[in-house]
Formats: sequence, C-alpha cells, structure tokens
Amino acid sequence: MIRNIKIPHFILYFILSTFYMESILRLSVTGSLLASGSILSLIFSIPFSIVLYMLCSFFKEKTNHVLCYITLGLSAFIFSSQLLYYKTFKTFYTLYSAANAGQIFELWRDIIASIAKNLVWIILLFLPLISSVLLRKKLPSIKRPDRRYRIFLACCILLFHLTGLAFIYAGGRGQYSAYDLYFESSYPVLSVKKLGLITSMRLDVQRLFLGRSPALAEPPRNPQPAPPKAADDPKEKKIEYNIMDIDFSQLISAEKNETVKGMHQYFQQVEPTSKNEYTGKYKGYNLILITAESFSPYAVRRDVTPTLYKLVNEGYNFTNFYTPIWGVSTSDGEYVAYTSLLPKTGVWSFYKSGKISMPFVLGNQLKSLGYKTLAYHNNTYTYYRRDVSYPNMGYAYKGLGNGLEVEKTWPESDLEMMEKTIPEYIAKEPFHIYYMTVSGHMRYSFAGNAMALKNKKYVRDLPYSEPCKAYIACQIELDRAVEYLLNKLEEAGIADRTLIALSSDHYPYGLEINELEELAGHPIEKNFELFKNNFILYTKGMEPLVIDRPCSSLDILPTLSNLMGLEYDSRLLMGRDIFSDSEPLVVFNNKSFITDKGFYNAESRVFIQKQGAKVDEDYIKATSETVNAKFFYSSRILETNYYKYVSK
Repeated sequence: MIRNIKIPHFILYFILSTFYMESILRLSVTGSLLASGSILSLIFSIPFSIVLYMLCSFFKEKTNHVLCYITLGLSAFIFSSQLLYYKTFKTFYTLYSAANAGQIFELWRDIIASIAKNLVWIILLFLPLISSVLLRKKLPSIKRPDRRYRIFLACCILLFHLTGLAFIYAGGRGQYSAYDLYFESSYPVLSVKKLGLITSMRLDVQRLFLGRSPALAEPPRNPQPAPPKAADDPKEKKIEYNIMDIDFSQLISAEKNETVKGMHQYFQQVEPTSKNEYTGKYKGYNLILITAESFSPYAVRRDVTPTLYKLVNEGYNFTNFYTPIWGVSTSDGEYVAYTSLLPKTGVWSFYKSGKISMPFVLGNQLKSLGYKTLAYHNNTYTYYRRDVSYPNMGYAYKGLGNGLEVEKTWPESDLEMMEKTIPEYIAKEPFHIYYMTVSGHMRYSFAGNAMALKNKKYVRDLPYSEPCKAYIACQIELDRAVEYLLNKLEEAGIADRTLIALSSDHYPYGLEINELEELAGHPIEKNFELFKNNFILYTKGMEPLVIDRPCSSLDILPTLSNLMGLEYDSRLLMGRDIFSDSEPLVVFNNKSFITDKGFYNAESRVFIQKQGAKVDEDYIKATSETVNAKFFYSSRILETNYYKYVSK
C-alpha cells in the first residue's frame, strides 16, 4: 500500500505547473491558448513532471522542498529564456546554442530591454515558483516514496509517454505533422507549437548526445541523366557547363562508405548550370564582399542613404531577391550566402565548416589565384567562432581583440572599420576583402544604440516611430562606410575594376512586425514578403540591369563564381547562378519555396500560382523533393567532409 497519501498532491502541482508554463509560452508566441499541440503538450508534461518529482523526493523533507523550489525556478528560467530568445530571434535556441551562450551576454543591453518589454510574461512563467514559496506552509510534505511507490511512478511515466506516442502515431504523417516533427524533421518553431517546449528540448538533447541528425529518409535519386546531345548544326554554339572534371563513376566504384557513395550517386545526376554571357565578365577584378547587419530595402532611401540607393539602382538590381532567416540568425545567414549550402539544424554550421574542406568559397578560390584575401568584423572577433570559420574560408582575419582597433561602442562604427582597414589592401591588387558589419544591429532606440544616436539628426524629420527612425539611423552608418569605400577606390584609380557585392544576414527582426509594416507602408505577408531584400552588385561604369527572376542568398556564391570566371562545380552547390538558364528556386527555413511559377507555403501546404502559370500536384511534389534533397545533402556535406572526396 502507498503509505503517504500527500505525495500525489505535489506531483499534481508539478504537472499543472509544467502545463501552465507550456500554455503561457504558447499564448505569448501564437496568441492562442488552444492549439493542436495543447493535448500532446499536456500528455508529455505528465511523465516529465513525475520525473522532476522523483528527483526532488530522495532526501529529508526540508531539502526536498528546497529542491522543488530550485526545480520550479529552473523550469521558469528555461521557459523565460526561450521566450526572450524567440521574441528576439524568432526561433527557439537549441542545447548546442545554449552551450555557446556566453557570447550572447555581450548583448546585455538588448537582453535587459527584452526582459523589460516581456516582464509580464516572465512574471506569469514564474508564478508556480512564487506560489509554492508563498504557500509553503500549506503544501504537503515531500517524503521519500517507498520502493513499491517508485515502481508505480515509473509505470506512470512509461504509460503516459506511450500514450503521447500513440497520439503521434494516430495523427497524420505529412510534412510538419506531429509525427514528422517528433521522428524526422527538426524545426524548433513548429515543434514547440505542436509538441511543446519540454518535448522539443528533450528531442534536441537526444539528437545532440546521440550524435545524429533527425532520421530523415534519403531523398529519391533520379537516373543518371544522359550527356547533352551535340548540336546538329556545326555552327551552333556548344553548350558549356560550370562543372569540374570529377569522375563520379570511378568514385562510386571505389568508395566503401555507403553514405559517401550515395552522395556521389546523387551529385552525379544533378543538372549543372550552363555558362552564359556573364561568365567571366569580371574575371581578374578585385572583389569586396559585404554582409550588412540587418540590411533591408527599408534602409535604401534617396534622401538619407544616397550611396546605397545609388548602388541598388545603378548596378544589377535584383527586384525579386530574398534573404531567408535561419536558426542561427547572422552566422547561418553568412553560411548560406558564402557556401551555397543550407545550414544544419541544431548546430552552428559556419563554425562546423571551419573543420572541413571548403574549396568552393570565394576566399579559397581567389587566394589560390594569387589574390590578397582579408576578412574584417568590427565586433568581438570570436563571436560565432569566426576565428575558426573565416581562416578556413581562406581569409587572414581581424576583428575586435584580434588586430582591428575601432572605438568600443555598441554597436561599433562601420565607417571607422573602413577607415582603419582600407589602407591595408588598397594598393595590393588583386584583392578580395570580406566585411561583416555591425552598425545595423538592434536594439533600435536612441538611448541604447550608439550608431542610432550618432545619426539621429538625419532622421529627426522622418514620419516614423522612434524604433523605425533608429533603424534607419543605424543604416546611415553603413551608407557612410560604403560611400567612403567608393571614394577611396576612386582615388586609387581602381573603382572600375573592383566589384562590390553587398547582402544582408537577415531581415531587421529587431523591429516588431507592426514597425516593419510602418516602414513598408502596408501589411506584410509573413512567409515570403517578410524576407524580400536587396542584393547589391556594383562596379563603376557598369550598365544598370534589372533582374526579376526569383533568387536568394543561396545563389550568391555560384553567381559570383560565374561572374569572376572561377572554376567550380555547380552540381555541388545548393544555389544556382542567377544569370544561368536554370529554373529559379528560393528555399526557406520551413521548406516553403518560390519558383517562377508561384509560391508554396509548406506549413499550410498551399501553392499560390503566378498569373498564367499552370501547376499540378506532381510539380509541387517534385519541387518539394528537390528542396528536401538540398537540406539533406547540405547536412551530409557538413557531416562527412564531402568536398575532400571530390577535390583531391
């Protein structure tokens, strides 16, 4: 018999507290308490709560109560930190990111501001702890349960866990179903909504410590395509492709590793992109590559950012360009743009790439051709472990604390970075320079942002709220930096042989959606339009050109490689040369996509056709399989160090 009838009371308190925190988090994120994931969240809260109770019942009563307070406090802290992370980065952090969270405290001003902004939610999440302390004299004692009761509790844990699994198996198995999120896909935002935070974090821990990715099925491979037919007319121009001399058949026959062999088989049948009239157009040019923190079309204004406006409208103007956001915000944004690979969920892909062969990135490509290759970042040089990834990309790297000396403000000045670094390379052609800026970083206010305050006078009369004005003021510093760069190139007489490429790491998520809509002047569609951006390609004297085909940051590396006339294999990159005749495909983190035929929302499973396009289910299915394959093989390249097998 169970001798202490009071024990179940505290178990119930743990269960109610856990489900309450799950509900508060769901309400703060979705605006609704009742959602499809509420039942699963409740079911999985029960075994988790029983485990917590058992951990708090092994000692004397007073110690057990203290452990209960600690446990409730730790739970509230985790829920609160995930809430703050989501409110800032629009996703939930993984254990891998949490283990590297020391760097985030450099953003302490933003953290304090976010706490103040979400204080009500945080207090609500801590209510179970507060209540347990205030009602401590009325709560039952917590004595150590006997062996029979522990067995009973263990059976309850198993029973409710199996019940949760039964609900998962009973549901659908399509993309982003509860089944898919539990066993296959890793997409934290939907996982938290449909499974609950506790279950999502448990799955993340399991995957991290077991050293494996979600159990994604290998995408189907098409038969090896026949080689292009020779032209019937001898006068017809022969089609050339951006490929390297890789004997996949020989690699397949010699490879013993089944995973690598499967990758050879897949890449062998990928259709390459053809060379075109833009191939080698800027061969031998200097190249300056800029990732501009939180850059967006709202930063491009004739009145206050005239240099950015000039570069967008007098260079190659990509009017249908997108910068999707990924799980590790800025770092993943850089990774996608300059490796043309999709990031692996749950890790810092750019940091991980620092330990593998990366022969196709521009730094390594141009360095092998005798270019001087340098990288600069005007914030802490180790942030996101750029001290590992940048050198592996072929750059001699300087940041704050590693040779770059700019005034320590928050954020630091892009203009000052240009002033300090340009003398190091301006007279040493050919050169390839990479800048990761920081002046555009949130928080967007005149009180907590040095760049916003510095340029406040230029935005004082703009018809916007303070956050919107502060955002534009931050981007004015980038405009000044680019203006300074152009002037120095002109003075050195090399402006007409230096190609400048500028893109964003992500949209300015430091602004609330209503503030972004204020800048846009209309409601913003959140699955596609939110990520629409500018990609700047400019050199002095170029003929302006408007490119309206859908494209994204994933396409930057192959596009620049083609323009620079570099030898690369287009089959081994996930993006495509924008100027090629290959079908456009923009891929988003949730596996939605855009093609020249329309927009597909993977969460709602709705395809919106462009006017005049005809799309059937087979087209949607085939394109979705292509998207899944890009995610799958991007992860495998990172995991297996695949490029070393094909670049010997």
